Amino acid sequence: MKWSIHQLSKFRRDGMPVDTIVQLDDVMERNSDIRKVSPIHVTGQCTFSTSQMTCQLHLSGELVLPCARTWEDVNYPIEVDTVEIFSFVDEALRGNEEDEDIHYVDGEVIDATPVLEELVLLEVPMQVFKDDSERRERDGKGWTYKTDDQLVLQKQNDEPKVDPRLADLAKFLDQTDE
Repeated sequence: MKWSIHQLSKFRRDGMPVDTIVQLDDVMERNSDIRKVSPIHVTGQCTFSTSQMTCQLHLSGELVLPCARTWEDVNYPIEVDTVEIFSFVDEALRGNEEDEDIHYVDGEVIDATPVLEELVLLEVPMQVFKDDSERRERDGKGWTYKTDDQLVLQKQNDEPKVDPRLADLAKFLDQTDE
Protein backbone atom coordinates (compact mmCIF):
# COMPACT_ATOMS: atom_id res chain seq x y z
CA MET A 1 0.00 0.00 0.00
CA LYS A 2 1.77 3.05 -1.30
CA TRP A 3 0.42 6.53 -1.94
CA SER A 4 2.15 9.64 -3.18
CA ILE A 5 1.55 12.72 -1.04
CA HIS A 6 0.57 14.69 -4.14
CA GLN A 7 -2.00 12.01 -5.08
CA LEU A 8 -3.55 12.18 -1.60
CA SER A 9 -4.23 15.92 -1.82
CA LYS A 10 -7.55 15.27 -3.57
CA PHE A 11 -8.82 13.48 -0.42
CA ARG A 12 -8.02 16.33 2.02
CA ARG A 13 -11.61 17.47 2.38
CA ASP A 14 -13.59 14.22 2.77
CA GLY A 15 -10.88 11.73 3.67
CA MET A 16 -9.90 8.60 1.82
CA PRO A 17 -11.70 5.29 2.22
CA VAL A 18 -9.46 2.24 2.30
CA ASP A 19 -10.66 -1.17 1.14
CA THR A 20 -7.90 -3.30 -0.31
CA ILE A 21 -6.23 -6.68 -0.06
CA VAL A 22 -2.46 -6.87 0.47
CA GLN A 23 -0.10 -9.82 0.39
CA LEU A 24 2.46 -9.64 3.20
CA ASP A 25 4.77 -12.57 2.41
CA ASP A 26 7.79 -10.79 3.93
CA VAL A 27 6.50 -11.52 7.44
CA MET A 28 7.41 -15.20 6.88
CA GLU A 29 11.07 -14.16 6.49
CA ARG A 30 10.94 -12.08 9.67
CA ASN A 31 9.29 -14.80 11.79
CA SER A 32 10.13 -18.38 10.87
CA ASP A 33 7.15 -19.74 12.85
CA ILE A 34 4.77 -18.33 10.25
CA ARG A 35 4.33 -20.96 7.57
CA LYS A 36 1.81 -19.10 5.41
CA VAL A 37 0.01 -15.75 5.34
CA SER A 38 -3.34 -15.36 3.64
CA PRO A 39 -4.04 -12.14 1.76
CA ILE A 40 -4.81 -9.49 4.40
CA HIS A 41 -8.00 -7.47 3.92
CA VAL A 42 -7.45 -3.86 4.98
CA THR A 43 -10.43 -1.54 5.45
CA GLY A 44 -10.79 1.85 7.06
CA GLN A 45 -10.66 5.59 6.60
CA CYS A 46 -7.76 8.03 6.31
CA THR A 47 -8.06 11.73 7.15
CA PHE A 48 -5.58 14.49 6.40
CA SER A 49 -4.19 17.62 7.96
CA THR A 50 -1.51 19.90 6.57
CA SER A 51 1.38 17.66 7.61
CA GLN A 52 0.02 14.24 8.46
CA MET A 53 -2.33 11.43 7.50
CA THR A 54 -4.27 9.58 10.21
CA CYS A 55 -5.61 6.15 9.27
CA GLN A 56 -8.13 4.14 11.24
CA LEU A 57 -7.63 0.65 9.86
CA HIS A 58 -9.03 -2.83 10.35
CA LEU A 59 -6.93 -5.80 9.21
CA SER A 60 -8.28 -9.32 8.88
CA GLY A 61 -6.66 -12.45 7.59
CA GLU A 62 -5.26 -15.81 8.57
CA LEU A 63 -1.85 -17.17 9.50
CA VAL A 64 -0.70 -20.77 9.35
CA LEU A 65 1.40 -21.59 12.43
CA PRO A 66 2.84 -24.83 13.84
CA CYS A 67 1.03 -26.64 16.65
CA ALA A 68 3.18 -26.60 19.79
CA ARG A 69 2.39 -30.29 20.48
CA THR A 70 2.24 -31.96 17.09
CA TRP A 71 4.01 -29.51 14.77
CA GLU A 72 1.06 -29.72 12.35
CA ASP A 73 -0.37 -26.68 10.60
CA VAL A 74 -2.88 -24.59 12.55
CA ASN A 75 -5.00 -21.90 10.90
CA TYR A 76 -4.91 -18.85 13.18
CA PRO A 77 -7.30 -16.00 12.29
CA ILE A 78 -6.21 -12.43 13.02
CA GLU A 79 -8.27 -9.28 13.47
CA VAL A 80 -6.51 -5.98 14.18
CA ASP A 81 -8.01 -2.53 14.76
CA THR A 82 -5.47 0.27 14.78
CA VAL A 83 -4.93 3.99 14.33
CA GLU A 84 -1.72 4.87 12.49
CA ILE A 85 -0.33 8.37 11.95
CA PHE A 86 1.95 9.12 9.02
CA SER A 87 3.72 12.49 9.25
CA PHE A 88 5.30 14.15 6.23
CA VAL A 89 6.76 17.26 7.85
CA ASP A 90 10.27 18.51 7.07
CA GLU A 91 13.09 16.84 8.98
CA ALA A 92 13.96 20.09 10.75
CA LEU A 93 10.44 20.33 12.22
CA ARG A 94 10.17 16.72 13.37
CA GLY A 95 9.90 15.79 16.99
CA ASN A 96 11.39 12.69 18.55
CA GLU A 97 12.24 10.19 15.79
CA GLU A 98 11.79 7.30 18.21
CA ASP A 99 8.15 8.16 18.87
CA GLU A 100 6.38 4.88 18.14
CA ASP A 101 3.00 6.47 17.52
CA ILE A 102 4.07 8.47 14.47
CA HIS A 103 5.55 7.08 11.26
CA TYR A 104 7.70 9.73 9.61
CA VAL A 105 7.72 9.70 5.83
CA ASP A 106 10.87 10.46 3.87
CA GLY A 107 10.31 11.59 0.31
CA GLU A 108 7.03 11.95 -1.51
CA VAL A 109 5.59 8.45 -1.02
CA ILE A 110 3.78 6.99 2.01
CA ASP A 111 4.42 3.25 2.23
CA ALA A 112 2.11 1.56 4.75
CA THR A 113 3.33 -1.99 4.02
CA PRO A 114 6.05 -2.09 6.76
CA VAL A 115 3.50 -0.84 9.29
CA LEU A 116 1.01 -3.53 8.26
CA GLU A 117 3.75 -6.18 8.51
CA GLU A 118 4.55 -5.07 12.07
CA LEU A 119 0.89 -5.24 13.03
CA VAL A 120 0.62 -8.81 11.71
CA LEU A 121 3.84 -9.85 13.48
CA LEU A 122 2.48 -8.51 16.77
CA GLU A 123 -0.51 -10.85 16.45
CA VAL A 124 1.60 -14.03 16.37
CA PRO A 125 1.06 -15.89 19.66
CA MET A 126 3.77 -17.67 21.62
CA GLN A 127 2.04 -21.05 21.12
CA VAL A 128 -0.97 -22.41 19.29
CA PHE A 129 -2.54 -25.81 19.70
CA LYS A 130 -4.53 -27.80 17.18
CA ASP A 131 -8.04 -28.53 18.45
CA ASP A 132 -7.66 -32.31 18.75
CA SER A 133 -3.96 -32.41 19.69
CA GLU A 134 -4.72 -33.19 23.35
CA ARG A 135 -6.58 -36.42 22.53
CA ARG A 136 -4.10 -37.77 20.02
CA GLU A 137 -1.26 -40.14 20.71
CA ARG A 138 1.90 -39.41 18.79
CA ASP A 139 5.05 -41.44 18.22
CA GLY A 140 8.36 -40.66 16.67
CA LYS A 141 11.80 -42.14 16.50
CA GLY A 142 12.82 -42.58 20.13
CA TRP A 143 9.90 -40.63 21.63
CA THR A 144 6.17 -40.79 22.28
CA TYR A 145 3.61 -38.22 23.30
CA LYS A 146 0.78 -39.18 25.63
CA THR A 147 -1.68 -37.20 27.66
CA ASP A 148 -1.68 -37.52 31.46
CA ASP A 149 -4.82 -39.69 31.32
CA GLN A 150 -3.24 -42.03 28.78
CA LEU A 151 -0.10 -42.33 30.92
CA VAL A 152 -2.05 -43.21 34.09
CA LEU A 153 -4.08 -45.81 32.20
CA GLN A 154 -0.91 -47.34 30.77
CA LYS A 155 0.71 -47.58 34.22
CA GLN A 156 -2.37 -49.33 35.60
CA ASN A 157 -2.41 -51.91 32.79
CA ASP A 158 1.33 -52.62 32.72
CA GLU A 159 2.86 -55.21 35.01
CA PRO A 160 5.70 -53.90 37.14
CA LYS A 161 8.94 -54.44 35.26
CA VAL A 162 12.09 -55.65 36.96
CA ASP A 163 15.19 -53.60 36.38
CA PRO A 164 17.45 -55.79 34.17
CA ARG A 165 20.39 -55.00 36.43
CA LEU A 166 18.53 -56.55 39.35
CA ALA A 167 17.07 -59.60 37.53
CA ASP A 168 19.80 -61.96 38.78
CA LEU A 169 19.18 -60.79 42.36
CA ALA A 170 15.48 -61.67 42.02
CA LYS A 171 16.44 -65.18 40.86
CA PHE A 172 18.79 -65.54 43.83
CA LEU A 173 16.09 -64.48 46.31
CA ASP A 174 13.64 -66.99 44.77
CA GLN A 175 16.21 -69.82 45.30
CA THR A 176 16.89 -69.02 48.97
CA ASP A 177 13.22 -69.07 49.90
CA GLU A 178 12.95 -72.80 49.10
